[in-house]
Amino acid sequence: MSPPIFTIMLSSLATGTIITMTSYHWLMAWIGLEINTLAILPIISTSHSPRSTEAATKYFLTQAAASATVLFSSMLSAWQTGTWDITHMSYTPSNILLSMALAMKLGLAPLHFWLPEVLQGSTLFTALIIVTWQKLAPMSLIFLTINNLNPTILLALGLLSSTIGGWGGLNQTQTRKIMAYSSIANLGWMATIAPIMTNIMIMNLLIYLVMTTALFSFLIVSKSKTIQDTTTTWALSPMMTIMMTFLLLSLGGLPPMTGFAPKWLILEELTTQNLIPLAVLMATFSLLSLFFYTWLAYTTTLTLSPNTLQTKFKWRFKQTLSTPLTMILSTMATLLLPLTPLMLK
Repeated sequence: MSPPIFTIMLSSLATGTIITMTSYHWLMAWIGLEINTLAILPIISTSHSPRSTEAATKYFLTQAAASATVLFSSMLSAWQTGTWDITHMSYTPSNILLSMALAMKLGLAPLHFWLPEVLQGSTLFTALIIVTWQKLAPMSLIFLTINNLNPTILLALGLLSSTIGGWGGLNQTQTRKIMAYSSIANLGWMATIAPIMTNIMIMNLLIYLVMTTALFSFLIVSKSKTIQDTTTTWALSPMMTIMMTFLLLSLGGLPPMTGFAPKWLILEELTTQNLIPLAVLMATFSLLSLFFYTWLAYTTTLTLSPNTLQTKFKWRFKQTLSTPLTMILSTMATLLLPLTPLMLK
């Protein structure tokens, strides 16, 4: 794809998200979601392979179905209440429909089946956009409508997502599929806390965006598409190997990394709300995610693959990504835990 067209696509993507985030009318929110979907389809199918075409088709079908459901739920609400205002959705059936549509947009279980497949058919850069930027518009709609959404549905979606996100990632060998299940699990934690405390949800989203972007930038630099590829990262940069290990442990939620903060606050809040069984289940299923993060960290740091002579000179290759940005993001993704009280203000 030529740079001018790529720039137009990325700016359309940004425009669609911003329109959705700033709108108070359901039709404008829907238009923003549609612009967003249509802008990313050429980016997904850039490589012109059958896999990328299939991924673009799957993405289009699921997102179009979800957008149509959002429009249908808003029409039902407008029919019943006489207003198209996003914050005034008091009709229960339309709220349930909206919850399921946004779950499909985000890739929350049980409507998650498209996400690993689409990521596997995309390039690493496109996969990064799908699991970070593409989550902003649906999350903003959840934030705007949270007073009207059914808390039980959101808690059930959150628990199911953290479970499936953990189980699904266990037997994967492709880094993109592992990141897809990681995204499902992290969004499950956000869906769980959304009906209880929205500022923790936003903090969790921001930390998730920083951690995921940092890890994807390392995967892009090292061209690691499979777990086997990560075993030669040491030849590219030993410092990157160390930072990648810390990043993976931070994504798993181990203290004293940044990723521990949202899990700690969410579990504390669930306990305060007397949802102790849910808190116990969430903490238990997060161990599944931690297992595959630790596994990746192990292969990156401690496994030495059978090497040809060429792999030992990978550090001679030209860098394809801005290293300062990567280092800033990875530092934020590992060392922000002491600033947790400031982030919540």
